[in-house]
Amino acid sequence: GWCPLSPTGVPTSRLRVKPPWSPGVLWDQVTLTCQDSGTDGTFTWYKNGKRWWKTGPKRFTVTETGTFKCCRPDTKFSPSLTVLNDSLVLQRPVQALVEGDTATLRCRA
Repeated sequence: GWCPLSPTGVPTSRLRVKPPWSPGVLWDQVTLTCQDSGTDGTFTWYKNGKRWWKTGPKRFTVTETGTFKCCRPDTKFSPSLTVLNDSLVLQRPVQALVEGDTATLRCRA
């Protein structure tokens, strides 16, 4: 496998989302960027849990719906992001939230 499944001591890839809302929506032209502590190069992208782009770029604009995540060799999977094409979507910020945090939600149409 390209990405470790048991990640003891292995760094995690990060998924940067622009605009920074979850779920993403196609009509927002969502850009995903895979980041890790290594150098630039190719990344493996997964869509709906299956390897989708073995030697993909670091950044791309999503053109179809699905749940996306990425990694590089010797890193754990990034968190995933779902991108929808629904006409009405309730979104939250992509950053992690813990109980007690104040968050802004968006209802988009």
